[in-house]
Amino acid sequence: MYQIKFKASADKRFSKFPRDVQIRVIQKLEFFLSQSDPLIYAEMLTNPRIGTYRFRVGDYRVVFDLEDDETIVIVDIDHRKNIYRR
Repeated sequence: MYQIKFKASADKRFSKFPRDVQIRVIQKLEFFLSQSDPLIYAEMLTNPRIGTYRFRVGDYRVVFDLEDDETIVIVDIDHRKNIYRR
């Protein structure tokens, strides 16, 4: 079973989202992590500067890295039009 950690910057950005978006993202992450291999729902990113993988949740993208094969570290989370511009 995978665990989730948020980087401080990702947590701060996530807390500013509307409540309904927060709930939708959390429910989708719980679904992904309840699967035997959540990485089948992830896409590997071509620019490792941003992060290694991303989940798609509607119009939002959750960029993350794997830490010790058991922990998903959320590096960034934002709307799809803004996430890759940093």
